[in-house]
Amino acid sequence: MSPGPRWSVPESWSWTSIEDIANVTGGGTPPANDPSNFADEGGIPWITPADLTGYENTYIRRGRRNLSERGYKNSAAKLLPSGAVLFTSRAPIGYCAIAANPIATNQGFKSLTLFGGLSGEFARHYLKWSKPFLESLASGTTFLELSGSKLQQVPFPLPPLAEQKRIVAKLDALNAKSARARTELARIETLVSRYKQAVLSKAFSGELTVLNRSSWPSSTLGELAFDVRYGTAEKCTYAPEQTPVLRIPNVANGRIDLSDLKHASFNEKELKKLALAQGDLLVIRSNGSVDLVGRSAVVESTAAGMLFAGYLIRIRLDLKRASPFFIQYWMQSAEVRRTIEDAAKSTSGVNNVNSQQLQALKVSLPPLPEQNEIVRCIESAFAKIDRLEAEAKRALELVGKLDEAILAKAFRGELVPQDPNEEPASVLLERIRTERGAAPKPKRGRKAAS
Repeated sequence: MSPGPRWSVPESWSWTSIEDIANVTGGGTPPANDPSNFADEGGIPWITPADLTGYENTYIRRGRRNLSERGYKNSAAKLLPSGAVLFTSRAPIGYCAIAANPIATNQGFKSLTLFGGLSGEFARHYLKWSKPFLESLASGTTFLELSGSKLQQVPFPLPPLAEQKRIVAKLDALNAKSARARTELARIETLVSRYKQAVLSKAFSGELTVLNRSSWPSSTLGELAFDVRYGTAEKCTYAPEQTPVLRIPNVANGRIDLSDLKHASFNEKELKKLALAQGDLLVIRSNGSVDLVGRSAVVESTAAGMLFAGYLIRIRLDLKRASPFFIQYWMQSAEVRRTIEDAAKSTSGVNNVNSQQLQALKVSLPPLPEQNEIVRCIESAFAKIDRLEAEAKRALELVGKLDEAILAKAFRGELVPQDPNEEPASVLLERIRTERGAAPKPKRGRKAAS
């Protein structure tokens, strides 16, 4: 089969189909309830799509389990040769690696055994890059699956053999540079957290402003608050005509987020008791992640009048003595976080901190004008750090787009120069057809591994 071209390629290339350049082979799984079908050591290497989850290497030798001789004979699995391109055709579509040795797969694969010495690395790059196109050919209700017959008909842009190797070498070199860039950019997220903690450490040691911490009087959080209260246990739904209720997702990022509000109905007494006021501090008191326990947000004017859920604690501060933003940043500092997390940790799977523990937290409190100046310095420093993080994220996105552009150029014949002295792909395809026609027909059935 010679499908129509999906895009223009050099004259020395040919558009062909996967069935013209490879045998497509499925896999199988023996009955899982019989342990004798599997072997912990030795046996026949066998992989499932789970073995390729997060797998970045080009070649693979084995998966988590091997098949025993019995399991191999009792399944539709087939031993594929070294160099076979192992492609997941369902759950999910698009994982791809090359067999480093003879290996079998489960039914989640449609694997390619290439003819004529074609480059498995080139085919792997093309299949991985073609994932969106291949998914568009798949069908299924529970999960998408690309059938063997559909995969056989997939158009394939075939360069001359030597050019395939040059393309793979160029892609590998560029991918190595991209991987280094991704690693360095990913480090920035960790550095951002460290930088922010360094800013907070200086802020609450008095190093960001004029006054030294030794002159700051000590207090407890409870002494600075005149009302500390747990939220409502009322079940909330999406009913905009009722009173909005802030929940953990609305405060988890350190700021009040009103993008996903739920609502409930309350009487006047409940509204008076639990309504939020500008300047209130909302603290997460219970969560499966200990990192979220004790995280807080300051209520601003847009959330005033709303209520709050039972997994939150409202701390209403004496605003003549304490800035809620100063307290909120102080609660993010490493020293306070350690105290909260040590108190909250639980082996039950749910971590909790109660109002008494929060009120007992000791804070060195400068005069209110000094608190406001510290908050200003923190927010100025954080804004610069956040800009750096945003730039790193944009750069990471650009690296991804660059990778896509490089692959697109590779499969259009624009990544490396063509050599007019090389055998064109059309001659290669004709030789493959001749060799396949002359090959003896395979016997029916499947021979077990020796």
